[in-house]
Amino acid sequence: MNNSLELPVNQKDRLQTAVSNNKSLSLDHKHTFYQWMTEHEKLLRHIITGFEAKPAIQDELFQEISLNIWRAIPSFRQDSAVKTFIARIAHNVLATHVAKAVKSIKSEQTLSEISIEAEQDTVQPTPYQALDQQQRQQRLTSAIQKLTLEQQQVITLALEGMSYQEVSEVLAISTNLVGVRLQRAKQALTQKLAVN
Repeated sequence: MNNSLELPVNQKDRLQTAVSNNKSLSLDHKHTFYQWMTEHEKLLRHIITGFEAKPAIQDELFQEISLNIWRAIPSFRQDSAVKTFIARIAHNVLATHVAKAVKSIKSEQTLSEISIEAEQDTVQPTPYQALDQQQRQQRLTSAIQKLTLEQQQVITLALEGMSYQEVSEVLAISTNLVGVRLQRAKQALTQKLAVN
């Protein structure tokens, strides 16, 4: 008879331990998510901007990517860098979005977010220089959005400073193919920028 009393108590202890473990996992999950999103928000926004011109849709895509990152955290096996893992999730969402999108949408967004930080001087640019830089960024973004999906993918990730190896992991292609696609994307981008 004592055994019947101990069994429910043991089950209750196991249940409390499981609930406690689940809460700590949930807190770890939240902490990881907030940390990743804080560290990589700029990367995600730049990648999204390379694929979508409309700010409202960009925000929706950011939310969808964030949700997918939240869901994918438990499956992160640490066999790649967090940056690569997040970029791959973003790539998958954006590839699906582009596949569904109508190709005839014109670019109307002003691109103030994308900047090449390496080119920025410590001296404040004059208003003319700032306008010139903004116009060049707009032309670049517009030209990128006119490239094929494969070209958009490699050029956007390369502009974010990813190595060939990281791009190959994100796109699940060989590093040689990354080089070929990147070269073709650069040529197409140069032609489109020359026309504008």
